[in-house]
Amino acid sequence: MFAVLKTGGKQYKVASGDVLRVEKLAAAAGETVQFNEILMVGSTVGAPLVEGAGVQAEVIDQIKGPKTINFVKRRRKHSSARKKGHRQQLTLVRIGDILEKGADKSGVKAAVNGAAPVAAAPAAKKPAKKAAAPKKAAATTGGDDLTKISGVGPVIVKKLHALGVTTFAQIAAWTPEEVADMDEKLSFKGRIDRDEWLKQAAEFAQS
Repeated sequence: MFAVLKTGGKQYKVASGDVLRVEKLAAAAGETVQFNEILMVGSTVGAPLVEGAGVQAEVIDQIKGPKTINFVKRRRKHSSARKKGHRQQLTLVRIGDILEKGADKSGVKAAVNGAAPVAAAPAAKKPAKKAAAPKKAAATTGGDDLTKISGVGPVIVKKLHALGVTTFAQIAAWTPEEVADMDEKLSFKGRIDRDEWLKQAAEFAQS
């Protein structure tokens, strides 16, 4: 009995025992595969395939076809030529049983064109997340709470810190010249004396 099978876009007329070179199959040497695209078995012609028919074959080896040379020349002002060789990857098989029906229940691996499947590498374990570093405690100036002085708010405190003034003792020790300088820098126009900053600062420094 003979059959006409289709694989790799080509048709082959085969009989049991034939050795055939077909487009590369995804199978290793020694495996048995089954061609399921059967166009004809004996006198039965498919429409287009013969339902339930199949051709089993043993994979003998994975081989390469004869080397072909492709030569391309471009006609341009600066002409160029390219020469490239190629060897088609093929699979050598020996035809075994030809099944007129029941091939879909044979349990034999289907012949599929392409590279043999490669076992997937184990997924790399994701590195454990590093424990978040403890946040650093907010830096402290080591100064006094200058907002205790009447007339001194958060905005003025920032300005005083920018000028290097952070403690009651510093304010209490200001000379008249320093008071006048601070009045000008803070745009207070005598407010330091009116609100008695130096007296308040001296009292808070002693407490």
